[in-house]
Amino acid sequence: MEKPIKEFSGRAFSPEEIELIQWTVKAYPKLTRKELAKTICEFLGWAQISGKPKTQQCLSMLKALEESGTVKLPPAKTKGNNENPRHTSRESVPAHEGNENIHSYEVIECGRVELAPPLTAAENKQWSQYVRQYHALGCATQFGAQIRYFIRSQGQDLGCLQFSASAWALAPRDTWIGWTREQKKTRLHLIVNNSRFLILPWVQIKNLASRALASAARRIQADWLTAYCYEPVLLETFVDTAQYKGICYRAANWECLGVTRGRGRQDRHNACALTEKAIYVYPLQRDFREILQGEKPFKAVTPDE
Repeated sequence: MEKPIKEFSGRAFSPEEIELIQWTVKAYPKLTRKELAKTICEFLGWAQISGKPKTQQCLSMLKALEESGTVKLPPAKTKGNNENPRHTSRESVPAHEGNENIHSYEVIECGRVELAPPLTAAENKQWSQYVRQYHALGCATQFGAQIRYFIRSQGQDLGCLQFSASAWALAPRDTWIGWTREQKKTRLHLIVNNSRFLILPWVQIKNLASRALASAARRIQADWLTAYCYEPVLLETFVDTAQYKGICYRAANWECLGVTRGRGRQDRHNACALTEKAIYVYPLQRDFREILQGEKPFKAVTPDE
């Protein structure tokens, strides 16, 4: 076995970052090598000055890690195959045609609020376009486990939600849970991050946001079990304190654990200076802490069940 990699392409990697890379490769076995590289770049905050991920450098590093016996990569795609079937076109499509401003003083006046996963390519494209146009963070390509929802009432789109992989390094959360490093490595996937939340700008309905969050909390476990064969037990999210107060999360009974250190979700070298984010969490069941600490099993099924 070759000497483990500590530096590659001018970037130093800590032992914890190598563990994160190993965890990502194991957690998402169905991703292509290119998708793994993009995911790892996002987790590590490894990007060019333009903000684009250093995908090629990461691919080269992954090959070197495989040669050293540190990771086992999925088989390489042959030429001619689509290396990134999840890529979403950035071509603009109309996202607000024929919609008039929706005003309602109370959420009850707009009718039943529902969450609807995009079921077709056209719906996925529409969801992406809403988020790309109207969310402050845009619609970055997401890899790995994720679930998207439209927020709808009476057939009208009111907003969008996305849940995806949790943050790797988050000291206030980890201390609050009380888990060890080994426990986090084996059970981090049981935490799901609310990575996008958008109420469309022409929608003005009081309490809609907290109602949508409550609906998501009621169904996310069942939806995640169907999609990925296990149930998460805790939700987390980040609120930019420079722009928002997190009122809807507090109204939906999420708990604020403090603030981040003004870095990216997976950044441990303070390479990406960002505004501070408030950390909110929402337990999906009472014994979540025992499950995350490994004292109780989590619910999982085999793909054939």
